[in-house]
Amino acid sequence: MKLLKDILYGVSVEAVVGSTATEIEQIEFDSRRVGEGSLFVAQRGLNFDGHEFIDGAIEKGARAILCEELPAKTHDQITYVAVKDTQLALAQAASNFFDNPSEQMELVGVTGTNGKTTIATLLYRMFQKAGRPSGLISTIRILISESEYPATHTTPDSITINKMLRQMVDQGVDYCFMEVSSHGIDQGRTAGLHFKGGVFTNLTHDHLDYHGDFATYRDVKKSFFDQLETDAFALYNADDKNGPVMVQNTRAKKYSYALKTVADYKARIMENQFTGLLLQINEKEVWTRLIGSFNAYNLLAIYAVADLLGFEPQDNLRIISELENVEGRFQHALSKGGINAIVDYAHTPDALKNVLETINTIRTNNEQLITVVGCGGDRDRTKRPKMGHIASALSNQVVFTSDNPRSEDPESIIKEVEEGVQPENYKKTLSIVDRKQAIKTACSLAKEGDIILVAGKGHETYQIIGNERFDFDDFEITNDILTKMNK
Repeated sequence: MKLLKDILYGVSVEAVVGSTATEIEQIEFDSRRVGEGSLFVAQRGLNFDGHEFIDGAIEKGARAILCEELPAKTHDQITYVAVKDTQLALAQAASNFFDNPSEQMELVGVTGTNGKTTIATLLYRMFQKAGRPSGLISTIRILISESEYPATHTTPDSITINKMLRQMVDQGVDYCFMEVSSHGIDQGRTAGLHFKGGVFTNLTHDHLDYHGDFATYRDVKKSFFDQLETDAFALYNADDKNGPVMVQNTRAKKYSYALKTVADYKARIMENQFTGLLLQINEKEVWTRLIGSFNAYNLLAIYAVADLLGFEPQDNLRIISELENVEGRFQHALSKGGINAIVDYAHTPDALKNVLETINTIRTNNEQLITVVGCGGDRDRTKRPKMGHIASALSNQVVFTSDNPRSEDPESIIKEVEEGVQPENYKKTLSIVDRKQAIKTACSLAKEGDIILVAGKGHETYQIIGNERFDFDDFEITNDILTKMNK
């Protein structure tokens, strides 16, 4: 329980009707979850306007209302607080309600188009291995030391973030590594948090259905670094042309990492095989079980973060050598028949290109590379032909299929993907709407030594068709099909 005036500390308030000495039991932005003594925050979203549910929230026991527009009629005994932006106000209020947990730990945010999940997850595992109690907020899951909680968004809402951070602090967690999405930044979910550091991975084509254009997408990412404080660090990928842009206005201390250019943290790939990478990081060699040049960047980033948070270089390298791949990120299986199968979350043009180029770098070219890929429905349509072009240009055979079609017609999505295929690659492609059948076809086309890439869904254990969610795990299904084929 907290007084409303304490919850509103740091919030830019435009008007108040009623007393801010009101006691608040909980904060909610979903009127369905409002209970006795709640502060209800009315937010305007894409599909709903929370202001329409104010009366309903009061009927359910809301004691105070945080809104952008005061109602024409107010109720006695209810406090109304008007602000310019309830999303930003909610973030600050939630942080205050849970006693500002991000100020009581080392919170590191990871943002960029690709690599967020891998870097955040590997950092969590690394610090846990080092005996430093840690937490993780990611696309895949939320972890508090060894306890797991489901994740519904890459960056959860402000209340969930602060509630989880509060639990982490109460359970003795000293570090938390958090994926920071462009949606989360734009919707103010990370406002009010104190970050010890921020990591920029790269910026490529994604989420333009939401942001509208690339410049807006870039500037939203940049705003995360603009908000870092002077006691934080800003670590950026210097090989990405947008890296220096991300940190140009930050107040944090700037550090760079790179494979190709001069940087504070530098790595070189010595060997790249299906069994792992031999890297030279700041002139010291380390063998790791992760595969591909994109993972060289990820590993260099976690080395840099660990160093900035006080790890000794030798301990840093030793733990890196023990780390395993993150689920659905270049997850490798070898069938009894000698077929290499790889499942990866690559769902953007750049990510798909990176994975295919990595495979082509490692392979001998005496084998076939067969790719299964699709694009999600109700998402950025402009990337679909790009995905089709990349898959068909860098593979020997491609099977286009459904990803998560959602409300769109899967055949129409596939047709848009096929538009990117160049004439000389037409003969390489097949289209099979049923994803399981597409994977089965790819497996039947493969011979000993061949490589199958199943791209797009990675760690996801479901497929969304229409409004229904069906059990579907690319890795399990691919393994099962290959195992049955070789019995």
